[in-house]
This record gives sequence, structure tokens and C-alpha cells, in this order.
Amino acid sequence: MKFGDLVMAVASLAVIMVLIAFPIEMLVVPALGVDWGPNVSSAVSILLSALIGGYIFAGKIGEARIEATSKITVLSAVLFIFYLINLPSLAHWNPAVREVYEAANPGTTLSTFEWYVVEAMALGQAMFINTVMVLVLGFIGLYVGSMLRQPAKS
Repeated sequence: MKFGDLVMAVASLAVIMVLIAFPIEMLVVPALGVDWGPNVSSAVSILLSALIGGYIFAGKIGEARIEATSKITVLSAVLFIFYLINLPSLAHWNPAVREVYEAANPGTTLSTFEWYVVEAMALGQAMFINTVMVLVLGFIGLYVGSMLRQPAKS
């Protein structure tokens, strides 16, 4: 798989995920709530977009299936990390982190630097969990999706 094909596959996965993530979230969040809904929606979206992408790019993935799916998955994880790095720019990120921390540790008082560390750790936690999800579910989806498409008879 050439680098251009790899980039096109990752870009396609991102577009597919954007197109299916919101409708899935609209179905899942009301049913599961704001605690579990976004996480389940994200996992399902990652898996479905990887399945579709694997099916679409089965010809390019070809014989070196594990190597190609690994490259696509790792580059997809890097792209997802760039998305996650921007979470603190959301208006309610810091107050949400503070609220969750104070609910878990009532009566604690932290300095500004300690809040900075807590917020950085919350971002690190979100990046770790989501990166693992992209790597595992993305690899499985791409591999299975590429197996679903039969090679063209010659």
C-alpha cells in the first residue's frame, strides 16, 4: 500500500465516521444517558466506519492485510489524537473537569498548578481511552471489512 493510498484511506475513514457518528449519537445518548451514550456511540462509530473503510479499500489492502490495516489504524489514531487535543478548547471542558474532580474528592482545595495537572491528566485519560478504542476497534473493523469483499476473479 502506497503512502497516498494510506492517506486516502484514513481521510475516508474520518469522513465516514463524521457522517455516521452524529446519527448514532442521536439514537444512543437519549437511551443510555450522557455518561455512557457518547462512549458507546464513539465505539460503534469507530467500528462501523472501519468496517465500511475496510470493505471499500479491500483491493488496496490486498495480500499484506495485517501490515496495511496496522498502518491505516495507526495513522487514524494519530488523526484522532489531534482531534482530542482540542477538547480543552471547548467552553465547558475546565468546569466539567473541576466538577467531576470535586465530586470525587469533596472538601479538597487545589492550587492553580494542581488544577492544571488534574486537567492535563483528564485530557491524558481521554486520549488514552480513545486511542486504545481507535487502535483495537479500527484494526478489527478494517480487517473484517477487508475480508468481506471477495477479490475480483481474473
